[in-house]
Amino acid sequence: MKKMIAVLMLCIVSAGSYAQSAEMPAAAAAGGVRAERALQQLQERFASANTTRDGKLTREQAQAGMPMVASRFDQIDTQRLGYVTLPQIEAFMKQKMMSR
Repeated sequence: MKKMIAVLMLCIVSAGSYAQSAEMPAAAAAGGVRAERALQQLQERFASANTTRDGKLTREQAQAGMPMVASRFDQIDTQRLGYVTLPQIEAFMKQKMMSR
């Protein structure tokens, strides 16, 4: 599972650079497609876990639908609001990838 999260983070971080490149080799284009899919899956999992449909994932919702987010909830919820948003999760993942 950790390996999957690491791959997902890498895909999200690299998605922007792939999308901006006008002349992409076939391998890079495939990587961009994978990154887009990974981002879409993250968005879908978030939407599924966010049962209140308010754009805020509580600790309980994370435990039920996104256990990896739940295990790092306090690190993601830096303002201690009791919920995390999709942009916060994405930023946390990017930060973790950059620190490796």
